[in-house]
Amino acid sequence: MPDDPTVTPPPTCPVAQMLAGVPQLGEDSFRRVVEWSPSAMVMINPEGIMVLVNAQTERMFDYGRAALIGQSVEILVPERVRQHHRGFRAGYFNDPQPRPMGIGRDLAGCRADGSEFPIEIGLNPIATEAGTMVLASIIDITERQRAQLRLEQALREKTVLLNEVHHRVKNNLQVITSLLNLQADYAADPRLRTILAVSCSRVKAMALTHQLLYERKDFSRLQLGDYLERLVQSIRASYRGSGKRIALRLALPDEEVQLDLERAVPCGLLLNELITNAYKHAFPGERCGEIVIELSKKTTDCICFSITDNGIGLPLDTELAQGSSLGLQLVQLFVEQLHGTAEITRQSGTSISICFPHAHPKETP
Repeated sequence: MPDDPTVTPPPTCPVAQMLAGVPQLGEDSFRRVVEWSPSAMVMINPEGIMVLVNAQTERMFDYGRAALIGQSVEILVPERVRQHHRGFRAGYFNDPQPRPMGIGRDLAGCRADGSEFPIEIGLNPIATEAGTMVLASIIDITERQRAQLRLEQALREKTVLLNEVHHRVKNNLQVITSLLNLQADYAADPRLRTILAVSCSRVKAMALTHQLLYERKDFSRLQLGDYLERLVQSIRASYRGSGKRIALRLALPDEEVQLDLERAVPCGLLLNELITNAYKHAFPGERCGEIVIELSKKTTDCICFSITDNGIGLPLDTELAQGSSLGLQLVQLFVEQLHGTAEITRQSGTSISICFPHAHPKETP
């Protein structure tokens, strides 16, 4: 039978004195709640004396109940911190509030044999006729910490593996680049050498993605500003013969623009295609000019970049969707992979603007 909540327990029992301030719960009911709690439960008075413990406390600290009741709670604390614990306990009783104990600190319990183990403690002050008492809920987090260490170790191993994968992919792509360059050196046909050089630049653009991932140790996102700076350096080196007559300028926003890994490669290939096309076709002969690459975030949801040159411009009948050259066909393909849009402006040269969502469509709810 449940206890009658209207009956006041005898004032001689510490628990009964406490329950005098909690009329909705009888002493026997309270003891059952505490006794069967999966956490160790310890109640102390303002002097730090334990007046109530449960079975889990006995199991956790390896003390018999008789050895705990009436003793200072400091016997459950490692000897090296007992003096500090007394000060913390006194401070808590000056302003008792329900809260975790030792926020920001690693707490340890001390078993009867002196061995220590990590714990978490929740404190709950309870007003009683005998004064404020504190009910401490104690959890042994040894297994949790072990599991966390295993997860951290697995994460480190995964990070090392991903790092090695990107490093090897980058190295393999560099080997392919070297083979293409070697083949181009032996090619007698100038058109074939040009085709091999263009293929080499595309492979370099892919290799650069893996190089940055390897350097940054972030395998989920790519910083587009860093990528563009390195890509521009690579293209300048490839077209160093045109460096004096064709200026290449890069405009980046103040804030970082990041892109998920899945779209980093098509974005890099698209940028490479547009910049190299401007180099090859916008300034025929000895014509001088400038190519400007601008990256921006027009809204929080959209990434935009433009490749603008003041060259001879594209023919009026040229459209990306009906591009006859492989380069224009690739541009349209990469734009579709980014789920973006492309716009061509013909005024004092050519400007191609690409906009695509900042978040991957799969991530959009």
